Amino acid sequence: MARPVTLFTGQWADLTLETIAKKAAAWGYDGLELACWGDHFDVRKALSDPAYCQGRHDLLAKYGLKVWAVSNHLVGQAVCDRIDERHQAILPPHVWGDGDPEGVRRRAAQEMKDTARAAAKLGVKVVNGFTGSSIWHLIYSFPPVTPAMIEAGFRDFADRWNPILDVFDEVGVRFGLEVHPTEIAFDVASAQRAVDAVGGRKAFGFNYDPSHFGYQGVDYVGFIERFAERIYHVHMKDVWWSPNHSEAGVFGGHTDFGDRRRFWDFRSLGRGSIDFEEIVRALNRAGYAGPLSVEWEDIGMDREHGAEEACDFVRSVDFPPSDRAFDAAFSEG
Repeated sequence: MARPVTLFTGQWADLTLETIAKKAAAWGYDGLELACWGDHFDVRKALSDPAYCQGRHDLLAKYGLKVWAVSNHLVGQAVCDRIDERHQAILPPHVWGDGDPEGVRRRAAQEMKDTARAAAKLGVKVVNGFTGSSIWHLIYSFPPVTPAMIEAGFRDFADRWNPILDVFDEVGVRFGLEVHPTEIAFDVASAQRAVDAVGGRKAFGFNYDPSHFGYQGVDYVGFIERFAERIYHVHMKDVWWSPNHSEAGVFGGHTDFGDRRRFWDFRSLGRGSIDFEEIVRALNRAGYAGPLSVEWEDIGMDREHGAEEACDFVRSVDFPPSDRAFDAAFSEG
């Protein structure tokens, strides 16, 4: 059976859930991956209002849609980050509070625990998101960065996230980190280190998104093979990178998305450089049967046009694994 194709609502939070649900159904999606911002999925309402979660299901069902995961990237980012004024723009007021950095981190951790509880009430098994990182600013080693400084960052991650993951275990939900620059894990090597930091516990896994690997030169198919049992959710997102030299390299040169000087930019599915054929084959080998969730980003394209063509693209590249060898007939009979 084909995997369900869903649309992540994070880039559509300016619209009501009913508006984006109606559009997504018309574009051919099977469901929505609900962002925990805008009015799409409210963690506090899910925990305080006995009718809220059923109401979300009823609204989606009105348009023939389902939900398999929720995502709380924005709050998760604040758990480990070095907090500054940028975080106020992405956090709900009750998490930002007075803006005291350690207080923000503590409230963000509590909100992620509550997100696990809310997801359980909604009846989904995966919460996707970010972790933040206290050591991302040390990504380039000058002035020289000592091994102890990096180890302290992974220890800080484990200290802050293990209590959150305890709640995920208690309610039977798993956390899928979207491996991404600015997070504790941003490539294969750092992802392995993050898994090791939390003792390999099963509550911690990944929301696989190849777009954050390709332009870095990271083996995005190899990531699936390395972490096959920890791929808890999949984002389908494309990225283009230049085959030639550019004025702004991998780090972006402080340019905006869409700037012609950039080495890379996110693109609508099928219009970038990612090899989705190999990704689907790797997901089949890994036994992944969950949703393929479109995270649509392309600065140069109308988003509604892009979201519709992305749904068609995902269906065109997805296929189930074989249940028999193609040459089995020669050995039968």
